[in-house]
Amino acid sequence: MMKSQSETGLPQRMGLAAGWGDYPLAVARALKRLGFEVYCLGIKDHADPRLGDICDDFRFIGIAKLGGQIRYFKRQGVRQATMAGKLFKAKLLFQRWGWLRHFPDWRCCRTFYPHFLTHTKDRKDDTLLTDLANAYAQDGIVFAPATDFAPELLVKLGPLTDRKPTAAQQKDIAFGWRLAKELGRVDVGQTVAVKGRAALAVEAVEGTDECIRRAGQLCPQGGFTVVKVAKPRQDMRFDVPTIGLGTVRALQEAGGQVLAVEAGKTIIVDEEEVVRFAARHRLTLVAVDPREFEEEPKAS
Repeated sequence: MMKSQSETGLPQRMGLAAGWGDYPLAVARALKRLGFEVYCLGIKDHADPRLGDICDDFRFIGIAKLGGQIRYFKRQGVRQATMAGKLFKAKLLFQRWGWLRHFPDWRCCRTFYPHFLTHTKDRKDDTLLTDLANAYAQDGIVFAPATDFAPELLVKLGPLTDRKPTAAQQKDIAFGWRLAKELGRVDVGQTVAVKGRAALAVEAVEGTDECIRRAGQLCPQGGFTVVKVAKPRQDMRFDVPTIGLGTVRALQEAGGQVLAVEAGKTIIVDEEEVVRFAARHRLTLVAVDPREFEEEPKAS
């Protein structure tokens, strides 16, 4: 069980950088239960304004206002922060005028010019987010994994629904697992859709839900399996695999049948609601032990 702030001696004030989805709401509630004062910056066009009802202070800020973000947390006396929620990378990076349309401040330009101007660094999620965290650290603000404060959101091992994978679906899970781990190793995506041990769709910049929808378009007969995993060297401070009601709704609408995730390293938001929806639509949800796939299967 997670200890309270007074028992752990952690900083009294916690910063929260919030993206899209219900995950930041769940993290904010968990921090408040632990006794923290929560100072939250919501990314414009992403964060839920309901965060203002939970946090001690909340305001929206542009994704490219890195200097403004750091100054806000420093003014609030924040020395430790966490981040939660999705950023829509395709919209942020690949619309016309790209990063410049977000009016980056000087600190942002200085931090990310190797990615966007000189192109000496790539734009993988881990590369960008690590440089972001390092910029904060230079000003004395350290990022911690959100799951340190809300460990109950990490999905536990085993079936989440009464329906369990068939033998054929188990083979698809094992096949998809190895594909997804390889995608994660090169920091491309975390999700694959498969059927009959053939890859239907792999996740890249579009995100999990769009990957699932594309699988449905390519397999109109439905019945496919979706596998979502953590990266082999997952940094739990950011980009942790997350599922919620939107994920299973996308699966159901696309005609998918099974969603398999990595136990202990996948966040599930509103688990009871997710499981009820899955049961109502006869979907199979299972959290898998990664040790099941440590050895390569024998050729069949």
